[in-house]
Amino acid sequence: MLKNVAAVLLNGVHPFELGVVCEVFGIDRSDEGLPVYDFAVVSAEGPELGTHCGFTVSTPYGLERLEEADLIAVPAGEAYAEREYPPELLAALRRAVDRGTRVLSVCSGVFLLAAAGLLDGRRCAVHWHHAEQLSRRYPRLTVEPDVLYVDEDPVITSAGTAAGIDACLHLVRKEQGPEVANKIARRMVVPPHRDGGQAQFIERPLPKTPCDTVGEVLAWMEAHLDQEVTVEQLAARAHMAPRTFARRFQQETGTTPYRWILRQRVLLAQELLEGTDETMDTIAWRTGFGTAAALRHQFLRALGTTPNAYRRAFRGPRAA
Repeated sequence: MLKNVAAVLLNGVHPFELGVVCEVFGIDRSDEGLPVYDFAVVSAEGPELGTHCGFTVSTPYGLERLEEADLIAVPAGEAYAEREYPPELLAALRRAVDRGTRVLSVCSGVFLLAAAGLLDGRRCAVHWHHAEQLSRRYPRLTVEPDVLYVDEDPVITSAGTAAGIDACLHLVRKEQGPEVANKIARRMVVPPHRDGGQAQFIERPLPKTPCDTVGEVLAWMEAHLDQEVTVEQLAARAHMAPRTFARRFQQETGTTPYRWILRQRVLLAQELLEGTDETMDTIAWRTGFGTAAALRHQFLRALGTTPNAYRRAFRGPRAA
């Protein structure tokens, strides 16, 4: 049952991520027949906390308030990826999960859950900017870098900033039904469920090869994305046997020629969708996918969303 909710804060808390939790669980919407949560903001480091924006937050509640919560939410905070956490807070979180309480993190709040050992053997989400650091520091967990949130009940983790809204609404939908979640979303003027994952927001330029063996071929491939080429043709341009070329290509780029050119085509499609009014057929032709259907298929596989949805998200009202 989802009734008693506590948001636990540390110094350096991010106000927006705290606001997400407060907006979903901390507002009385009983005038619309929506549930009212017993909500409290809890400090793990004294009655007054600093935010990363320079102002302070004060609360009368300490860690003892976590003992009665059905849900403990952990908003993001400054330097959460590097800092050490109060042992009494880690112990309180472990006790909460042991007695059946859910815990939910927003963005870098996941580092606190990982430090408490609550993600060992579990999948989790985090802002793509922190994914590698989280995996490196806590190798027992599995980061899902492309998703908006992961539900590994009783632990729910979400990616950056607004993905916390998705995770909170998901939990409301799971516990109290889609009608409640939809009404809360409507009051917040946000979609009750977003298509795709955070893959569409990740900046992933392809790494530059440190070697010169296939460098000229890479430049040619990038300039001729609209053309169909074979490994044999690429090897001939590099004056190598096909098997030798394929091996050297893998060594220098970390991927195969097919995957390299496919990723470059998706990147070009993203640029054209964001910066031009060209039709899907024209973009498909310019990127080498051939047809709009093929473009949609590969775009969806790579980014978890469709070209049309991507254009709407990144161009807004300008998109036709």
